[in-house]
Amino acid sequence: MASLLADYEPIVGKSTVRELRVLAQHLRNTSVQHVNSTRVGGGVAEILARMVPMLQDLGVQTRWDVIEGDPAFFDVTKKMHNALHGRGDDMSQEDIDAFWATSRRNIEKAELTGDIVFIHDPQPIALIEKKAESGRRWLWRCHIDVSAPRPGVWKFLEGFIPRYDAAVFSAPQFARPLPIPQFQIAPSIDPLSMKNRDLPPETVERVLAKYGIERDRPIITQISRFDRLKDPVGVIQAFRMVRRSMRCQLVLAGGGATDDPEGAAVLAEVQERADKDPDINVLLLPPGSDMEINALQRASDVVLQKSLAEGFGLTVSEALWKARPMVASAVGGIPLQVEHQYTGLLVHTIEGAAYAIRELLNNRRYAMWLAENGREHVRRNFLLTRHLKDYLLLFLSVQRQEETVNL
Repeated sequence: MASLLADYEPIVGKSTVRELRVLAQHLRNTSVQHVNSTRVGGGVAEILARMVPMLQDLGVQTRWDVIEGDPAFFDVTKKMHNALHGRGDDMSQEDIDAFWATSRRNIEKAELTGDIVFIHDPQPIALIEKKAESGRRWLWRCHIDVSAPRPGVWKFLEGFIPRYDAAVFSAPQFARPLPIPQFQIAPSIDPLSMKNRDLPPETVERVLAKYGIERDRPIITQISRFDRLKDPVGVIQAFRMVRRSMRCQLVLAGGGATDDPEGAAVLAEVQERADKDPDINVLLLPPGSDMEINALQRASDVVLQKSLAEGFGLTVSEALWKARPMVASAVGGIPLQVEHQYTGLLVHTIEGAAYAIRELLNNRRYAMWLAENGREHVRRNFLLTRHLKDYLLLFLSVQRQEETVNL
């Protein structure tokens, strides 16, 4: 993707783009196969949708496959997701049976042809059963903070993880002791995607008009899936505390993911709590609403990410890249993006979130100083080109462990 990579040069510099091309030359005879559980919804799908074409155009043979699953399977993997975050219930034998029923079908149907098979998260983890017949390098990428999981679900995953050649986590504190090599690779955003590229002011105004959002008072926004771990009800409570002392409005916007069966129930709960409040805009965005998300973030006076638990939380980097003042919970990978009182404000409670929002709305100069620091922090650390470089180095490491690569 030479022309596309050239478009990144004004953002990251020519030397970064050249380095990617040089690294990719060493992988021209290596094929990489990514496998996850959905093509739509969530950060993993978004990253792969941008990453895979770039790898292909750099000359690295890359494909992306998605496993199949019925509602019972995704109910179990959602429960597993929550349990890995240390929340909800542990896995029952019935859950394990349902997981295996679908996994066996995927194992039987999967065509795993890559020199490197890159499995993302717990949903397709059982595909490692095919490793003996493929004889290739297998990587497990965990996008979840598993530092304090429910013991039963972690014990179940330990039946698979040691059989991989390496594991990849978003941060050192996310990982656990394992008998295989571990790598740290943080996720990223694409600054040139429709969700993150610059938008003309008239486009932003058109999106606000589409959803009936006026500019007559400050806009507080949270963009995320309708998921209890994102605490949308807590967002409403914090907003109502802020509104007691100043005029403002709230935008709670997000979509769903095909592997997340709880979304509809959470959305209904949020709509009930909003109770037709004219100052609260609850927006269910369909797939492909990247431009709308971009505009909503750019129009916001404060962007919130009040998660109760988090993997990495790329919506934070998205907002910081747009130089928006940020208030976020100090959980998961968020503190890697929000350095308290330098790139944004970190909070621990609903009351703390309300206090931080008021502080930023009352001190616009301070809010914009934080926001500009946040944009630069993302430029240096959380853009797709850095992520692409890390993956290229990872592939080289596992494919050519005894060779030296000269840059």
